[in-house]
Amino acid sequence: MSQPVRITPCLDMQNGRVVKGVHFVDIRDAGDPVACARAYCAAGADELAMLDITATVEGRATLLEVVRRVADAVTVPFTVGGGISDVKTAEAVLAAGADKVSISSAAFRKPELVPELIRTFGAEKVTVAIDVDRNAAVPSGYEVYIDGGRTATGADAVEWAKRVDGFGVPVILPTSKAGDGARTGYDLPVIHAIKQAVSAEVVASGGAGTLEHFYDAVQAGATILLAASIFHFGVIGIGELKGYLSGRGVTVL
Repeated sequence: MSQPVRITPCLDMQNGRVVKGVHFVDIRDAGDPVACARAYCAAGADELAMLDITATVEGRATLLEVVRRVADAVTVPFTVGGGISDVKTAEAVLAAGADKVSISSAAFRKPELVPELIRTFGAEKVTVAIDVDRNAAVPSGYEVYIDGGRTATGADAVEWAKRVDGFGVPVILPTSKAGDGARTGYDLPVIHAIKQAVSAEVVASGGAGTLEHFYDAVQAGATILLAASIFHFGVIGIGELKGYLSGRGVTVL
């Protein structure tokens, strides 16, 4: 593979702490975000993501003070998502030190927000995340969910990804509700289906549990490998993962 694969630990945030759930529920504490961020940068992470998992549901913006503290600690590109529903909020998050913003529910509810953010900040600052779950009733077999995976939309996830791609978004981040936190492997069919349909980079997110799972995601078309619990709880180290992928012929940074 010519394009280097990037390893991205994800800090899921709730009440100012890093947490991790399974299937978007059963949340448990995983530490202080600044300590986690510093450790991941030292361990060789290529990027860092932080997601305020309850901001949208609670009807509030991302906690900017936490963004500032983490931004001060990181030495790699830093993406922030959760509760970003308009240009003003995105501007505040970027001003607090984030390198990129990720939007999900707001993008689905107001698709015009995506090109507006791109016009205002540049495409390289914008990621669109798509929470998905399996549904045989939609053409691709995957349905878009919003509100942190709580609300079904009836929309086809691959069709939505194609629309997002048409706006010029450089990175699309699908997370499988079925895989989230379960460590049973990424949902490879949805990664593959979206990658086949878009020109954007596709992130593998939700379900990594073994070294092989990351390799499988690369084979399915992902160039950004995002994981949370296996990094937070020390199941796999970032250096170990990069060594493994490199040994299997995958170009890593």
